[in-house]
Amino acid sequence: MRLDVSVTEAISIDIWSDIACPWCYIGKRNLEKGLEAVAGDDDAPQVNITFHSFELSPDTPVDFDGDEVDFLAGHKGMPRDQVQQMLANVTGVAEKAGLQYRFDLLQHTNTVKAHELLHFAKAEGVQHEMEERLMSAYFTEGKHVGRIDDLVELAVEVGLNPDDTREALVSGRHLSDVRQDQAQAQAYGIQGVPFFVIDGQYGISGAQPPAAFENVLRDLWAKRGETEPEATAV
Repeated sequence: MRLDVSVTEAISIDIWSDIACPWCYIGKRNLEKGLEAVAGDDDAPQVNITFHSFELSPDTPVDFDGDEVDFLAGHKGMPRDQVQQMLANVTGVAEKAGLQYRFDLLQHTNTVKAHELLHFAKAEGVQHEMEERLMSAYFTEGKHVGRIDDLVELAVEVGLNPDDTREALVSGRHLSDVRQDQAQAQAYGIQGVPFFVIDGQYGISGAQPPAAFENVLRDLWAKRGETEPEATAV
């Protein structure tokens, strides 16, 4: 008996983001909504998603003395009125994406250890869960995501071993992975996040609406069906 099976390679989606980037969380939600929309297609696109490190403010101290307005107004030199208007705007956009941002609770911090944790979580098969937990903790719950003790607590919530997680963070063994991601971003010419690289050749910049992801995924998947060879089993 012969069976002709169409073997189609999944679409790769590589996302450069910072867990302290408000537009990155919105972009993540919009991508998820786009994926939900295409999941109902008769021939639904298959995707592999990988998150990559990008530090928006690598010079930020782990324990910043002040709130988000203080940081952007003082550390970045932006007028306070402008900062407050900007935060109100992004809060409104986030709400439309289903996210309840709490900038009044947010604890600004250095995110390099959070990025190291994401690489550790990737090796353990729970990177997506860890990314979501970190962003939710930072933007909606006012939790600290820069200190090792706090990061270990969040890691345990997604099923990671606390001792193994602490060892990975204390040793810094995933720092080279963070730097490799950043070098790749530089090679791609990425200057802001979120930035989505589809199949290693198509770039989508910013928190685009769900429909933008739907269109790209359906188009690429249709082209996959036109060009992929058939595998024959006997």
